[in-house]
Amino acid sequence: MSVKHDQMLGFDEHDELVRPAVEVVEFEETAKAMVSRRGFLTGGAAMGATAFVMGSTTLAAGKALAGEEMKMSRLAFEMVKANALDTVTVPKGYNWQVLASWGEPLFSNAPEFDPATGGTGESQELAFGDHNDGMALFSHNGRQILCVNNEYTNATTLHANRADGKPINADDVRKNKAAHGVSVVEIARKDGKWGIVKDSEFNRRITADTEMDITGPARGHDLMKTKADPKGVVAKGTWNNCGNGQTPWGTYLTCEENFNGYFSSSSADFALTPQMKRYGISHKDRGYNWALADDRFDLSKDPQEPNRFGYIVEIDPLNPKARPKKRTALGRFKHENAEVEVAANGHVVVYLGDDERGEFLYRFVSKNKYVVGGDNTDLLEEGTLYVAKFNENNTGHWIALTPESTGMSAPEIAIYTREAASKVGATTMDRPEWVASNPNKAEVYCSLTNNKNRGVKPNAGGDETPAVGPNPRVKNNYGQIVRWVPANQDHTAEKFTWDLFVLAGNPAVYDDAYAGSKNVNKDNMFNSPDGLKFDKKGMLWIQTDGNYSNEKDFAGQGNNQMLVGDPETGEIKRFLVGPKECEITGAAWSADRTTMFVSIQHPGEGGNSNWPNGGTPRSSVIAISRDDGQMIG
Repeated sequence: MSVKHDQMLGFDEHDELVRPAVEVVEFEETAKAMVSRRGFLTGGAAMGATAFVMGSTTLAAGKALAGEEMKMSRLAFEMVKANALDTVTVPKGYNWQVLASWGEPLFSNAPEFDPATGGTGESQELAFGDHNDGMALFSHNGRQILCVNNEYTNATTLHANRADGKPINADDVRKNKAAHGVSVVEIARKDGKWGIVKDSEFNRRITADTEMDITGPARGHDLMKTKADPKGVVAKGTWNNCGNGQTPWGTYLTCEENFNGYFSSSSADFALTPQMKRYGISHKDRGYNWALADDRFDLSKDPQEPNRFGYIVEIDPLNPKARPKKRTALGRFKHENAEVEVAANGHVVVYLGDDERGEFLYRFVSKNKYVVGGDNTDLLEEGTLYVAKFNENNTGHWIALTPESTGMSAPEIAIYTREAASKVGATTMDRPEWVASNPNKAEVYCSLTNNKNRGVKPNAGGDETPAVGPNPRVKNNYGQIVRWVPANQDHTAEKFTWDLFVLAGNPAVYDDAYAGSKNVNKDNMFNSPDGLKFDKKGMLWIQTDGNYSNEKDFAGQGNNQMLVGDPETGEIKRFLVGPKECEITGAAWSADRTTMFVSIQHPGEGGNSNWPNGGTPRSSVIAISRDDGQMIG
């Protein structure tokens, strides 16, 4: 298989190719029959197969989705129609511009982007990274610093110097590693145009070679020790940084997701451990070939190096000299984002999703309390990690992952978190992606983007995946958004109640559970909700990363998009459509809230886009504003 084909595969598809799960079909026929005979969505916005078991899982806002009450819409813009254009489409009265693109230099001594070669290792270390994803903006003395994740790369454009897009020497690997990680940049608006402030003292690239401290229960444990770091206290690099978080004490959280696809083995006889297999580690990488120039990516030479990745990394964006910190207390898995809340009792709560089919939803509760104006730098170093259990009667609870509940030590729980969650019987989920917490009330949302294996086969740990509860559909290709309310409005409470805010689908093709919930129609339909972000008004911005074929099950859905949902009424309207073959992800606002920043990731990943400038497709951050200069969100 060619490198190009490897990197065009989705990360889950690559994992299944190298580590297929055992086929189990005992749920499938039952769940199919349940869906086919159901009168879908009676009496409100009842959700999918859940209703077969326990009646109606209802949207609190379902009643407002019809009749005169729709005239009270709080989404005051003209909805954008779905399309398959190779541009960004926003509503009338709004405009967009490119803020920064892959390869754009951050310093005056860096060369301009060279599309013919994709640049060099040196130039990429001084330039904006590739495949921008989650982001957050920090204001400091009137200046604005944007932290942007750079998740992975497009081999054919990054390695345009190679006919097959394959890295073949040390500088190719250096460039590839430097295109990953995080770009920290000062930005400013001049003459109405947003751009990077070159040579700012805040400008910084954090890459796969940046040293960072290991903190928390895994620090210094034998499983973290390697040839280069025999003490197990300093990791080198971060990559596949997907979603993000932002703390009230002014730091940035970047989330390591599909870290496994970068490791390989030069020895076919190397024996993979069960824990490696659970995390998708295999003899074959996803085409990056980093082991060509760096032995730590060769499992047969340094088998414990993967244990040092799959964490939340905390970065101080205002101190370029500060070493990033890997927060192992928040667990090791394919982190999507990290939604931070300060509970009423002062403890910090972080909600976390593990983005793989049939994996789990987590939260972390800090041991110590947040103190306004105090020293909160180590709040994420100690605490308790929990995993979610959803019951079919719309209740649920958090299960603490402790030595007593799992039979594992604290360091083992931090390093093999998936194994710990399986041991306590947590609910397998349809790829938990971004989590977002409502700023105006204690309720939390999580996008469950899709899961073609739901009701078909177990997860990688052998846990069953029945089509029940918040994951109600067999072979779920559309996804849904679950929301929960903690008991007594307390984010640290053990118990919660839940429902589904929306069940994505295609009502132009289906009239059953796969049509979606009642707040989905032929005009606003979508698939694969991914990024979630609340604005200060309490509106939920929904970003998609799904099937953009615009045919068959996805006919009429067009390119990936960004929508806005009203939690009070359930109404959803499409705000933006991206260019061809892209993902819409990441959101942040300027200090005055008049500009919204959004990531357009991997346009033309299949070779069919020339966005944004008509030539080489380049992942970019765009800035969206209203023509009248008023605030957005």
